[in-house]
Amino acid sequence: MPLLLGPFVRCRFSATLLVLWLVFAGFTCTGSEHTATATLPAAFSDLLPHFQVEPVDEYIVKNKPVTLTCRSTPATQIYFKCNGEWVHQDDHLIERTVDPATALPVMQVTIDITRQQVEKIFGLDEYWCQCVAWSTTGTQKSQKAYIRIAYLRKNFEEEPQGKEVALDQEVLLRCHPPEGVPQAEVEWQRNEDVIDPASDPNFFITTDHNLVIKKARLADTGNYTCVAKNIVARRKSTSATVLVYVNGGWSTWTTWSSCSAVCGRGWQKRSRSCTNPTPLNGGTSCEGQNIQKSACVATCPVDGGWSEWSKWSACGADCSMWRSRECTQPSPGTGGKDCQGLDLQSLNCTSEQCPQTVSGAEDVALYVGMVAVALCLTLLLIVVVLVYRRKKEGLDADVADSSILTTGFQPMGIKPSKPENSHLLTIQPDLTTTTTSYQGTLRSRHDTTGKFSMTNGPLLDPLPNGSHTLHNGKLNSDPAEFVSRLSTQSYFKTLPRDVANTSYGTFNFLGGRLTIPNTGISLLIPPEAIPRGKIYEIYLTVQRKEDLRLPLAGCQTLLSPVVSCGPPGVVLSRPVILSMDHCSDACLDNWAVRLKKQNYEGAWEDVLLMGEELVSEPYYCQLEAETCRLFSEQLGTFALVGESLHMGAAKRLRLVLFSDAYCSTLEYNIRVYCMDDTQDVFKEVMQMERQLGGRLIDEPHVLLFKDSYHNLRLSIHDMPLAHWRSKLLAGYQEIPFYHIWNGSQRYLHCTFTLERLSLSTCELTCQLCVWQVEGEGQSFSLDFNIAKDTRAVDSEFLLMDSNATALAGPSAFQIPYLIRQKICSSLDAPCPNGADWRMLAQRLKLERHMSFFASKASPTSVILDLWEAQHFHSGNINQLATVMADIGKQEAMIFLVSDGEC
Repeated sequence: MPLLLGPFVRCRFSATLLVLWLVFAGFTCTGSEHTATATLPAAFSDLLPHFQVEPVDEYIVKNKPVTLTCRSTPATQIYFKCNGEWVHQDDHLIERTVDPATALPVMQVTIDITRQQVEKIFGLDEYWCQCVAWSTTGTQKSQKAYIRIAYLRKNFEEEPQGKEVALDQEVLLRCHPPEGVPQAEVEWQRNEDVIDPASDPNFFITTDHNLVIKKARLADTGNYTCVAKNIVARRKSTSATVLVYVNGGWSTWTTWSSCSAVCGRGWQKRSRSCTNPTPLNGGTSCEGQNIQKSACVATCPVDGGWSEWSKWSACGADCSMWRSRECTQPSPGTGGKDCQGLDLQSLNCTSEQCPQTVSGAEDVALYVGMVAVALCLTLLLIVVVLVYRRKKEGLDADVADSSILTTGFQPMGIKPSKPENSHLLTIQPDLTTTTTSYQGTLRSRHDTTGKFSMTNGPLLDPLPNGSHTLHNGKLNSDPAEFVSRLSTQSYFKTLPRDVANTSYGTFNFLGGRLTIPNTGISLLIPPEAIPRGKIYEIYLTVQRKEDLRLPLAGCQTLLSPVVSCGPPGVVLSRPVILSMDHCSDACLDNWAVRLKKQNYEGAWEDVLLMGEELVSEPYYCQLEAETCRLFSEQLGTFALVGESLHMGAAKRLRLVLFSDAYCSTLEYNIRVYCMDDTQDVFKEVMQMERQLGGRLIDEPHVLLFKDSYHNLRLSIHDMPLAHWRSKLLAGYQEIPFYHIWNGSQRYLHCTFTLERLSLSTCELTCQLCVWQVEGEGQSFSLDFNIAKDTRAVDSEFLLMDSNATALAGPSAFQIPYLIRQKICSSLDAPCPNGADWRMLAQRLKLERHMSFFASKASPTSVILDLWEAQHFHSGNINQLATVMADIGKQEAMIFLVSDGEC
């Protein structure tokens, strides 16, 4: 029989003693809110407790306590244990019932957990509770329930940024919600309306809460907000404005209108509109003309008209005289009417005028004299016609004889350093009859007053005095005069009047070279590229991006400067080589690189896809690590455009740091320029900073910028806080991705404004960090004295290329002209053992272009042209001589020619 302590005895034992007493003594406590049963019925005395309800995880919101419940059957007692300690029995609320289905006793216990109890737990352990149920047979433990304090911080870790995107472009808006417990759920709103990707598949929300607009539509323009919420609160990010713009496109041309003149010369026109599509939301308008005019001639019917009557003839033997007129003023044409009336009139003579005798010897003499005069007039007419035709044909064949063309050039002396190869490639060809240079002018020897005539295409106007002056192969004309005259041509009105970025020269069949200093841009005109008997005035200029914007779409980006050479109508016998820098990573697996050319109407056309060149086309490219060599049989305006095939494609950016040369205030500015890694842009920035009075404070750095939609961030760290502080509110500055990838600006820059705490502080040490968001970055150490101008802007960076901008004739080449001809004649002929032009290409590492070389009449000459273009500044002619000797042909003995034999 169990022992009972009485109906109103309150138990004050500890939890452990209470459990032991209940189990072994078999009694229960009763009190104000607890009841106890000493034992279970005998039928259930051998059953273990079974939990019907176990405590579950809970979150404490603000200061509201949470309730944990535990229900078990059959059970004599149930107690909670939290964080390893028993909960006091006074904190338990117990209810006892009977399960109607099984008739088993059911016991339910609840407790309340407050915020103060949870906050008392420090460290990494979380607050947990579980209940323990007893029966006469044994005990059972429930699962653990974890109690956490719920919260949601106010500030987002990353908020979406506004963007301007083109139609159909993919848009990525990033959002990293605030920290919270439980973890916040994220939804996106556009103009306060919730975005549902299930109903609009153009939207996609990634697992890390970013919003992707697969193809931007005009309707997608709006304010986008990232909303984070949990059981505690709801937070909204700042709104990011997405502006979807549409670049304008030309409609097709209308048909030509009828000629404005009913008869004779007039005009006809056609038009197009910028409506395919119409520019919207700040998209660029169409570039070019919307109206084109063309001269026309309307054929008119011409009615015939009579000429004046001739004089009356002498009275004939039939005693009559006559006169005539012709229908030639004007003659009838294009369906006009013939003259009406008689063309011959006769009249009887008077009796006194009639001849009475037969003609005598005087008449015979008269007839002979008339015949002689007629013959003289005929010969004179023939001479006049011949002179007229000769003047009209021009001076193509008589511009200058070969002695005049070659006397104006001096061969360039080259002294090899290796004595064993001194006999190779060092012959100086005697292309003139004298050793002095010709200082006169090239003009026609038959027409000293007329203009210099060129008949091949739309060439430039002649020089004002009708002559082209050459002095030792270099030009001494005024560059500004040439650029001004060039810009007046009808086709070249869009060319900039930029003398510093333009070079020009006058060339004949001996060829030459044009170079724009400090830009990496040059044009090589090989010998025989200009037909013999022709003289061309050729220019080379680099365009500014803001003056000539290319239409780029999708993942396309400009990889090179826009270069113009011309005139575009000249006839070339061989391809010239245009060299220009590019800023791609030179891996064709990452890019689809296209060569674009501007046509006569101003539109850009794809003329070549790199890696898929056809030898039959007039263009061919060799892509080197930093330079592109373009073989072209036509002159014009060219640019390299790359389209990234995947996110591994990268552009090379050049980072350049400038500051003020002198600083007399507490504020100090550091300008960081971000530009394409091409020499022409670098030159432009250097010239601009020289005008601003800036100075270069560090060596230029190269950074790979990937096509990953991530912006470029720049920040300055590790400044000595005792002497310097930053005045920027944000921790970093950011250049948007599309400004670098698709922008039309040639360079971008950020300014970091620092403040020194004392005017006596002159030393500055810090770290400049540049990285692409979620990508690799670089860190540059800066350590300099702001009071000392240690490096001027116009230092060696603007003095790298001091060569002449135009070189004509042999002075433009390292290989003498006669030796070049002998090399070609020796190696062009195929050799069974391969000791011909093919081995030369292999030794010069040009075997990738074998098919292109083989398509030319003289493969060796094209290989030597490429060698000249690559090694103009750094080429060692001894190395080329060594390669020629290594080929080992017997015909190589042809180069063993002494100076006296040249």
